[in-house]
Amino acid sequence: MDATTTRRIRRWTRGHVTEATDVLVSEEPVEFRLGGVPIAVLMRTPGDEAELGLGFAITEGIVLGPEEVAAVEPATELGDRYDIVLSEGVTVDPEQFRRNLYTTSSCGVCGKASIDAVRVTARRPPSGPVVSPELLLSLPSRMRDTQDAFDATGGLHAAALFDPPGSLLAVCEDIGRHNAVDKLVGKVARARWPIGEAILVVSGRVSFEMVQKAAVAGIPVVCGVSAASSLAVELGEELGLTVVGFLREGGFNVYAGAHRVS
Repeated sequence: MDATTTRRIRRWTRGHVTEATDVLVSEEPVEFRLGGVPIAVLMRTPGDEAELGLGFAITEGIVLGPEEVAAVEPATELGDRYDIVLSEGVTVDPEQFRRNLYTTSSCGVCGKASIDAVRVTARRPPSGPVVSPELLLSLPSRMRDTQDAFDATGGLHAAALFDPPGSLLAVCEDIGRHNAVDKLVGKVARARWPIGEAILVVSGRVSFEMVQKAAVAGIPVVCGVSAASSLAVELGEELGLTVVGFLREGGFNVYAGAHRVS
């Protein structure tokens, strides 16, 4: 399955109608299993399924780190079901994490029995880095320059990770904001864990789940080009993260952790 697909459409422009081919972002379900037991169905953009499964397992607190996952393997030839294979000696009760509802591409903390549960696996972030306003302001456009699928469709979110000097470490796209972050965490976690001193930039708003996922991965700075929610800010303050919103057009708001912005 590809990240994009095409459809024939009728395009209305200033009273004129033309036939055209439009590029759409793909949205397909994927099921993740633990010990053969389905624990979640995510609506996602196809691609990076192994990274998505690993990141999902980490940020949902199913495992404590990437070393507890031996592999994320296709369970069928269709590419719509994957097994999260635990490392030798690691045991997890899949029923503890089984979601009652599938997660849509716009969903945040869907199927959670208690919002307090997502705080359990969050870790205390490092004290740094300290970054300049100029560096922060440069990041959204640099992330945007890498969004090839967005250029084609206009319909994907992105999550990017930068090191303190501002070098791009990784970027992932998905129709779901939370999926993009999970793919990013899964992509980086094998190389460095906890992720540590880095800056997470997301293409939309900074929600509770964005901050929670960053906290579990040990990322101390979370930035979004749109608004931050009240619960995201409260969690950032509680856990010691820096939360930045409206990072665009020459300015931004620091909602928590202002000591990391020089």
